[in-house]
Formats: sequence, C-alpha cells, structure tokens
Amino acid sequence: MAPPRKSRLPKPLPEGFILMDTERKRWRLGKVIGQGGFGLIYLASQEVDRAVAEDSDYVIKVEYQENGPLFSELKFYQRAAKAGSIQKWKRDRGLDFLGIPTYWGSGLAEHQNLRYRFMAMDRLGSDLQKICESGGGRLKKATVLQLGQRLVDVLEYIHDNEYVHADIKAANVMLGYRDPDQVYLADYGLSYRYCPDGVHKEYKENPKKGHNGTMEYTSLDAHKGLGPSRRSDLQILGFCLLHWLCGSLPWDGVLKHPAQVQEAKARLMDNLPDSVLELSVDGAVTDEVALFLLHVKTLDYQDKPDYQLLKALLTKGVTGRLDFSVPAGSAGRNPRSRDKKAEPARTRPEPVEVDYEDPDRRKTKAVPARYIRGPPLRNDHPQQDPVPPAVRRTLKQRSRGAHEDEGSEEEAEARPKAIPACYLRGPPVSRGARPKQV
Repeated sequence: MAPPRKSRLPKPLPEGFILMDTERKRWRLGKVIGQGGFGLIYLASQEVDRAVAEDSDYVIKVEYQENGPLFSELKFYQRAAKAGSIQKWKRDRGLDFLGIPTYWGSGLAEHQNLRYRFMAMDRLGSDLQKICESGGGRLKKATVLQLGQRLVDVLEYIHDNEYVHADIKAANVMLGYRDPDQVYLADYGLSYRYCPDGVHKEYKENPKKGHNGTMEYTSLDAHKGLGPSRRSDLQILGFCLLHWLCGSLPWDGVLKHPAQVQEAKARLMDNLPDSVLELSVDGAVTDEVALFLLHVKTLDYQDKPDYQLLKALLTKGVTGRLDFSVPAGSAGRNPRSRDKKAEPARTRPEPVEVDYEDPDRRKTKAVPARYIRGPPLRNDHPQQDPVPPAVRRTLKQRSRGAHEDEGSEEEAEARPKAIPACYLRGPPVSRGARPKQV
C-alpha cells in the first residue's frame, strides 16, 4: 500500500517502536522532536529495553521509502560521515573538531502496510536561524567570521569526499546538543556528487533546472542550471556571511522573481569589492567578506579552492567561544523591513537597492586602497601575511576593473605617468612642422 500522495509527512510511528538497521543494530524510537519537509525526527536509543531518555544523544530521521530527500542524504552519510572517516580527517589536518553529524546506521521498516526509510545520527541543538531571528537578523562580526572559518573546514572535508552541500543557510547550521560552541552543517538532502570517482562534472548550463536551492543564497551557477560545484558552495557561504553580518541582502525584496535575484547577485559579484563594502553597517565593516567573495570569483567551475587562504581571509584575530549576544543597534530590528525612514541615520551607506529599469542609476564609488589589499594586520602580531603575494595581486587586479585610478594621493604621485608618444621618437616636434630629413 503506497502512502497517500497528498501527505508530505509520514504517518508517525508509535513511541517505543523498534527498528533494525542494515548492520542488525536495534534502535528504540522516542518522541518526535522535529520535522523536515518530508520526514519526522525522533529521539532514539540503542537501549531497546527501556524508554528513550529525554537527554538521548541520538536521533532517527524517518520518511516514506518512496521519498527522495532522505535517500540522497543517506548516500552522502554512508560515503562521507562515518565516525572513522571523520576521526582520520581530523588527525591528518590537526583539527580538534569537524562540524559534520556522525552517521550511525540506516535501514527500512514497515508498519501498518506502510514502508519507511530511516537513518540514525547524532542529536544536534538549536539552529542558527532561530538565533539570528532573536538577534534582530544580525550576528556580531567576530561570530560571523568564526562561523565562516568552521564552515570552510566542513566544506573542505565534504568536497574531498566528492560531494557539495548546495544548500548552506542558517536553518541548516546547527549548534551541538551538549556543547553550543560546536557548529555543524546539517541537512544533506540537496547534496550533489560533483566529482564521482574523481571525474568532475562538465560545465553544462540547463535553463530548465535553473534557480535550484534556497533563493536568498543559491549560487549563480545554480541560477544558470549548472550542477553545483565547489565554487558554488563557497559563493553560497559568502552570501550567508554577508546576510548574517548585515541583516539583509540587496535582493531581499525580489525573492519571488528568480531572474531578478540572479541579476542582483551578478551585479554584486561583478562590482566587487565595493558592492559588498557599501553594505557595511555600524560596527560591522564587510571587508573580509568582500575579499572572500572576490577570491571565489577567481575560481573556474572545476577549480579546487585554496581553503587555507579562505580561512585566512576570515581570521583577523578572532578567537574564543562563539558570542551570540545581540549586536549593538540590532535589538527589535526587523531584518526584512525596507522602510528606510523608520531606521536611524547611519554613518555608513545603506544597502544598495537594485533598479532593474535603470541599472546604471547607482554609480559605484572608488574603494580605498587598504581594502583592496585585504584586512590590515595588527601591529602587535608581526607574523607573515597569511595571504600569498601572488593571490594578493590577483585579488587586487580583479577588484580594480573600472577603478584603475584609485589609491591614495601619495601612491598617485609615486606612480610613473604615461609618456606622450611624441617623446618616444626623440625631441618634441612643433605642431605643423615637417620632420627633419636625415
């Protein structure tokens, strides 16, 4: 008997129901503690002779067998999220922690003529979306940069295992159940094997598959219908960091129009770094995120990113535990509001609103040279610049574009000026005079 087609969520299994996974481990279901688009999440325990404790460290996701998201997620976990693989990676990279939930088992079950698929994994805590909403839509800058570093570690691991996540967002970033300073990237229902058996997927646009993913953050590759790649994940992460830092994105007002969202993202990427620097808010300058996205822009579709460089761009001396307290000026602020009159005056520019009828209405401003070179090093830390000189030059060249004449006055004076052509062939020739014959 097939499940009702109109019912997205499965009919709940009874509390205390016993499941057996493919390795013949037995699991006891507790109460339902959450749900996704197509499945339910239960507390679970391997102690099948007693009720599942409220503080259990395991959960089990359950969907109808015919549904696709859990099947896709399960394939990722089976290939990349086994405890032994994660531990080996941490040892090899010298990491104390890696934010990927551990896979503990999976299988099929049947109850009242309905067939289910299930997967057992680590229990996680609250998601970042709830924290952002409670803080007026923004997070402190140091916290955003720390989250970025930790998520780059996760992406490096899953990319090395031939997968991309393709749906990074605050709702899929979870804190640890026991330790809220641990951050996990969860929900691999849209994960994509971009490099099966070491062979990268070809660049092939498909408009019929365009705009997949979460509209606020999905990559320009996805807007074009390309299969997700490593650069896609990093671009999505960059958009997330920008949102968490500023509380809004320039395309928030047109999310129901995918083509307009795509155009706004392309405009932002084409005009880096000033397009991102203009979005800075009080107490949260966006220079690190601008450099992060600028480096992502240099990547070709099949390129392997320099993950250590990306982490270095987000470092800037941030240490310690995550601080999720409300940033100054964010309390009671509605991140979706576009009523500029209701907001207090700011010393920094407001986020750029895109005018689709007149794209050239808003002219970009020249960017101070200090931003092109990246975040300044602190004087009390004379260690070597983490950004290699060659990459620094590449980022600088990418950022110039229409700003060839930008820079400080001192730099302008020191820069050699172009020599008029008439001086390249000898003494200047007066207007109208005939050159002397030799």
